[in-house]
Amino acid sequence: MTEERLRRWRLLLGPSAEDVSELGEDDQRRDGALTGLYGGGGDRGAGLGASSPQLHRWLGDVRKYFPTSVVQVMQRDAVEKLGLKQLLLEPELLQSVEPDVNLVSTLLQLSRAIPARTRDTAKAVVRKVVEDIEKRLQDRLVEAVRGAVDRSRRTRRPQLQDVDWATTIKANLKNYQPQHKTVIVEDLIGHRRRSRTAAMRDVILLVDQSGSMAESLVHAAVLGSALASIRSITTKLVVFDTEVADLTDQLSDPVDLLFSAQLGGGTDINRAVAYAQTQVRRPTDTVVVIISDLYEGGSETELQRRVRELVASGVTVVNLLALSDSGTPAYDHELAAKLHALGAPAFACTPDKFPELLAAALRKDDLTQWAEAEGIATGR
Repeated sequence: MTEERLRRWRLLLGPSAEDVSELGEDDQRRDGALTGLYGGGGDRGAGLGASSPQLHRWLGDVRKYFPTSVVQVMQRDAVEKLGLKQLLLEPELLQSVEPDVNLVSTLLQLSRAIPARTRDTAKAVVRKVVEDIEKRLQDRLVEAVRGAVDRSRRTRRPQLQDVDWATTIKANLKNYQPQHKTVIVEDLIGHRRRSRTAAMRDVILLVDQSGSMAESLVHAAVLGSALASIRSITTKLVVFDTEVADLTDQLSDPVDLLFSAQLGGGTDINRAVAYAQTQVRRPTDTVVVIISDLYEGGSETELQRRVRELVASGVTVVNLLALSDSGTPAYDHELAAKLHALGAPAFACTPDKFPELLAAALRKDDLTQWAEAEGIATGR
């Protein structure tokens, strides 16, 4: 066995395997960080304790000796397994952590308990994650949605900037001139732009704020804020548990919006959909996105009736079982199948896929076919 493999086994097994390999100074610090969280072997009992200075040193070592992806996993394990949530309410500790969506979810669940001295630091952590998501997704979302709304009508007399060149070339292949190796274009195919002086589509995001949907809420707030910046879209963002709160007026700052939400509690999807019905002005130009794991605590019968009414009126209704990178969550398969049968398909959607999904919904594409083409499983 090579020295490097022995070293790796020693770090994996912990101090109980000291005879496997000797560790250098940096590896001893790595070993100490792992042992503090996962223990030194045997029952793998954790040993960080409740000392803030000790945890502060541990966080520093973790950030220094491990890559970011590992740091985030270890931080999450420390919070969840060792019951250290209260220690995250101290500004000195928050400044030491590596911000990620899971940490933001924890802070949002603790938001009502965060003392004044820590709130600014907590908001700074949340803002860092929000900005990272914006950098990754905002431009893609804006481009996809504008394309879906502004180029929704096909024309054979498009302006040059609106020509669909792939479709145009395909339609004119019959005019290919082999001697010149070129296609003679007789018909231009493109899209007629709509005026941007007024909103052309309405998007209503209904976001379940139960604790299990925390990561989805973070992404929904950022994506909702990006949608609100598009003149051809009117966007509403509504959060719900057993009550309904319209947070549309806070879309200009997703961080403030997130701290206005209150994670936890029950779930009444029917009440949220009832509110959405009152906000529909132009049914055929409206998309309602329900972001929930569909564990309904209200009336399933009423919920199905309302969804049936929305779909029959021309509203596009989509159920997102999650809007996160964590994969398909636990969800109510039976209710998802019933809603799918009513014309409101259900998907587990990653944030990276959301721009294309929403663009397809705005174009009124067949979303089930879209999902199959993208390799996304439907909840039916």
